[in-house]
Amino acid sequence: MNTDSPTGSPQSPDRKPPRRLLLRSAVTGAAAVGTAVAAGAAGAAPAAAAGSRARKRPATPEEALRELAAGNRRWRTYRERHPDETRAVREALVSGQHPFAVVLSCIDSRVPPELVFDQGLGDLMTVRSAGQVLDEAVLGSVAYGVLELDVPLVLVLGHQSCGAVRAAVECEESGERLPAHIQYIADRIAPAIDHGHQGEERIDATVDANIRLVRDRLASEPDLAARLSTGRLAVVGARYELTSQLVHRVD
Repeated sequence: MNTDSPTGSPQSPDRKPPRRLLLRSAVTGAAAVGTAVAAGAAGAAPAAAAGSRARKRPATPEEALRELAAGNRRWRTYRERHPDETRAVREALVSGQHPFAVVLSCIDSRVPPELVFDQGLGDLMTVRSAGQVLDEAVLGSVAYGVLELDVPLVLVLGHQSCGAVRAAVECEESGERLPAHIQYIADRIAPAIDHGHQGEERIDATVDANIRLVRDRLASEPDLAARLSTGRLAVVGARYELTSQLVHRVD
């Protein structure tokens, strides 16, 4: 996803999600979106809440990717708009939410999705874990956004200099165990470790490999196969560069 080339219909706000969906442990990924995450403003889509928001909600994976791309361009060129923070938007969101993307990202404090994509209240559902590691709670959270809120895009967002990836690589190389809960993270990143490189290049290559691993694991889940096959949903991998603030797609 290069922001020069990376990045459902609203439901009734009073509708309560079925308990079975809240407990789902799996989500599925999508066939890759044909084009790289294209730059530009979001295309036309149904208004999120009639008369309450100036912007229109992206309704397709391609529109969602374009909106994220445009937001990242604003972010990295210091032209942020800080959208959807007005009093009118806050009041409209009391009755319901209609986000257009689920972003699964790392917990790193330097990579907050709402900032790097210049989005506001009600625009993104963000799920964060060290190294984008999947567990039942993460999977259920992603599934809720897609199945209950009709979100058309799941973006797996890794980043340059990921500490969780570094810890996994160094743990494997040294053979030393990390503190219990951190070891859990490292063990799940371990299958993505790139053994074709050494040193910092290994860590950097593993960042990309881990993004692909998480994306593919999501894409292997069957729950949303119908949405994926009809193009209603896409799961895309992307990476944020700390040095340039650019988000680009990882294929």
